[in-house]
Amino acid sequence: MATYTHGHHESVLRSHNVRDIANSAAYLRPHLHDGVRLLDVGAGPGSITVDFATVVGHVTATEIDESALSLSRELAADRGLGNLDFSVEDVHRLSFADDSFDIVHAHQVLQHVGDPVQALREMRRVTAPGGIVAARDADYAGFLSFPVLPELDRWLDLYRRAARANGGEPDAGRRLLAWARAAGFDEVEATASTWCYATPEQRAWWGGMWADRIRESALARQLVASGMATSDDLEQISEAWKRWAADSDGWYLVPHGEIIARA
Repeated sequence: MATYTHGHHESVLRSHNVRDIANSAAYLRPHLHDGVRLLDVGAGPGSITVDFATVVGHVTATEIDESALSLSRELAADRGLGNLDFSVEDVHRLSFADDSFDIVHAHQVLQHVGDPVQALREMRRVTAPGGIVAARDADYAGFLSFPVLPELDRWLDLYRRAARANGGEPDAGRRLLAWARAAGFDEVEATASTWCYATPEQRAWWGGMWADRIRESALARQLVASGMATSDDLEQISEAWKRWAADSDGWYLVPHGEIIARA
């Protein structure tokens, strides 16, 4: 297992909690319908998970430990949803029987695992014949912003170095098709989609969230402890995020790769 770079600080959850089918799994929406048994690998705070539960028959959510899994448990309970269950799992060695699910889904997960090809093999194993393995991951090397601020270029370099030091692959989006083929899938549809932040409200949310994350999250602690950056460096990056957010010309693009692979 790789180390999860982001951690679960409030500033991280602030980002993840807004995710749903529409903004994070639209490529999968045509395949979601009542009666589907869906496994959501790496459910995080559960915002996509509970959205799935409103349109499919049953959802099983997984996370790497009980503390992380409790976030999606709590959200499901708050929403009053009863068609979910929860399991602590290592995606490299899932505990489920062969052919247990119609769809196995992972959002922003494969970039953080030690062996994404083995993870996809396991996801395929637990998918029923004719079912779908679906994955979507960002590709950090493709992040684009304006205005160009050296501190934000520094942030991106530091993040990619930290993620690789943790055993992950931050430029996962472009690799999903290759990983799926290496995992034995013959029928793979590869697509792409983006998040774009350009309105004052979007900039305030994205820039403010990263201004906090670079100072307070697990990433910040790792960067300082490893000597990749100092606390002063991170403060300068944080201030740059705030300047970017306040700039009426500010624009930020986050690209994602996506796959729908048939078992």
